Amino acid sequence: MTTDRDYPEMAATRGRIEPAPRRVRGYLGHELVFDTIAARYVWEIPYYPAYYVPLADVRTEFLRDENRPQKVQLGPSRLHSLIGAGQTHQSAARVFDVDGDGPVAGTVRFEWEPLRWFEEDEPIYGHPRNPYSRVDALRSHRHVRVELDGVSLADTQTPVLLFETGLPTRYYIDPTDVDFEHLESSSTQTLCPYKGVTSGYWSVRVGETVHPDLAWMYHYPLPAVAPIAGLVAFYNEKLDIIVDGVSLARPRTQFS
Repeated sequence: MTTDRDYPEMAATRGRIEPAPRRVRGYLGHELVFDTIAARYVWEIPYYPAYYVPLADVRTEFLRDENRPQKVQLGPSRLHSLIGAGQTHQSAARVFDVDGDGPVAGTVRFEWEPLRWFEEDEPIYGHPRNPYSRVDALRSHRHVRVELDGVSLADTQTPVLLFETGLPTRYYIDPTDVDFEHLESSSTQTLCPYKGVTSGYWSVRVGETVHPDLAWMYHYPLPAVAPIAGLVAFYNEKLDIIVDGVSLARPRTQFS
């Protein structure tokens, strides 16, 4: 089989439903909205799942029915506002009818942003971790160069290679091997459930052209990828990366 990828794609497909063995909690401000050991992974898209929480494990005083019944792909449901801690978030919870005939009857699907989420006692960011994804950060002595329009941005022989299912290999580079003359600090910040919260982003200026947000750093990544702490990575998709003298084809990805 031919492919233009050099990395494995996601194993799960849209519509898959699996049990989640982890304790999952959601807080609105400081108030606990749900606490469950019976959540389900539901793949609404192939790349990562959403958590569907049993209604029995939800404090329903935080939910206000908007009287908007809807029949969606997974069954009959009603949209609810999420209310508490002095906040109101409209349509932030979809409650699937307890007596419905769908595969997630009697569960609640919460929007991610209003809540603080925990798996066991660890915070999670952005979305649930995909049980079919693996993330490894490995030290290497491969020779890596980064260029944009013929301008050298980085050159190292001691990168850390980050392998993440569904994404091209990311090459994390010591700042002493990065030419910051062409980098301009950006206010962008992103979240990743596998790596944590970025502590720095940079755009790249080549001549009069500024290419926004091509490089980033995690000063305090999650423990599983600790070797990338304080290192700089660049988007393979948007510039040229040469590894051991071979220029990598720019991949096409769905998310970063």
